[in-house]
Amino acid sequence: MSYVFYDVETTGTNTFFDQILQFAAIRTDDTLKELDRFNVRCRLLPHVIPSPRALLVTRVTPATLTDTNLPSHYEMIRKIHDTLHAWSPAIFIGFNSLKFDENLLRQALFQTLHPPYLTNTNGNARSDVIRLAHATSLYSPEAITVPTNRSGRQVFQLGPLAAANKYSHHDAHEALADVLATLHLARLIQNSAPDVWQAMDRATTKTFVKAFVSDTNVFTLSESYFSRMHSWLVTLCGQHPERDAELAVFDLFFNPDDYLSLTISELVEVLNASPKPIRSLAANQQPIIMPENAAPSRTRALDISPAERLRRTKVVRDNPDFQERVGQALAVRFTREKPSPHVEQRIYDGFPSGGDRVRMKKFHEVRWDERMDIAGQVEDPRISTLARRLICIERPDLLPTKTAAEFRSWVSKRVTAEDDSVPWMTVSKALRDTDALLQNATGSEAQLLQEVREFVHSLADHYGPT
Repeated sequence: MSYVFYDVETTGTNTFFDQILQFAAIRTDDTLKELDRFNVRCRLLPHVIPSPRALLVTRVTPATLTDTNLPSHYEMIRKIHDTLHAWSPAIFIGFNSLKFDENLLRQALFQTLHPPYLTNTNGNARSDVIRLAHATSLYSPEAITVPTNRSGRQVFQLGPLAAANKYSHHDAHEALADVLATLHLARLIQNSAPDVWQAMDRATTKTFVKAFVSDTNVFTLSESYFSRMHSWLVTLCGQHPERDAELAVFDLFFNPDDYLSLTISELVEVLNASPKPIRSLAANQQPIIMPENAAPSRTRALDISPAERLRRTKVVRDNPDFQERVGQALAVRFTREKPSPHVEQRIYDGFPSGGDRVRMKKFHEVRWDERMDIAGQVEDPRISTLARRLICIERPDLLPTKTAAEFRSWVSKRVTAEDDSVPWMTVSKALRDTDALLQNATGSEAQLLQEVREFVHSLADHYGPT
């Protein structure tokens, strides 16, 4: 299967409310030989205020944000969708992509009426080079050089990690440059740590992970927390009753006899405790899972005798009532009382109906004046809201006077909100952040921040009271 290495540059780090500004990708074969590449930028959405800190990192100027020669956000996402769809099936892989880039891409697809799960449906799978680096540092440490900071902690940031492994052409925080650095690290791991590469490659599919966890009585689970690798000997102890990728495992350092009689609410507390006798495991997030005999020497459960570990495993595996209660605890652990009032945060509130999926596809195929009718026919209020928003942004000339005024009012309230509790960047937040950054900025950084400050003020003037 081919691989698609990709990276995004964005207006900030909020995966619900920030937007992608640049997307770059390189398609390779299974030996990581480049086959094709893709790179695209877009303009700023009218209702998004960029984070000054993000612009300082990426060095994107206000002039670029408003460059009319660039495609709109919708036009860019259309190109991204069509390219990635043409490159499928593939394994989509980035650096820290499972926690960041993937969520921004899903949100962008969702907000433009495309299927948001493009990268893990229809034969596609997901991987993450930071997880490959984590696994390699633990299970094949001679294959990779991991730099450390002044405190002696390992540094798994893309730039320092690539540089420590003889990659010297990295223009950090430029999407295509980050893709090339990511690809360099992937090639290093594939060539120097093939066993780790193969193990992690298998873990890209939910089907394999679930089968491995179910069929293997005891296995090693590893994860990075605060730049330190940790490992546990675990056994499966539960599954979310509705989300089949959400599993729970029991750390065999602990005695399961102490937990078998706990109620669902008590098990929720155990799941949230530290240290964790019961850990959640996402089967669709490429977990680092290895055989029992691969456990690093500092794994705490190794202090328990093999006979006792076997007994503890049997206690957990032979207790379906306990496993069911653990699954129920997973289900209620993060229960939200009511849907979010913001459509962006409702991406995971169910799937559109079959009829709406047909309408979403048709939306992209007809003229803009016909899309108004489709927006009115959509049943899912989330999709209807997003469809109308797209029309307002892309073709305001088609809007009735009242609708145009309502949309401008919505944008104005969104970007000029004075309530700091709103979950997106506002004019007032951006100005405060810019002023704080200017206190220590010099040279080109200070010049860029001054440009950002003037730009944000111009937005305040444009969308402020008339």
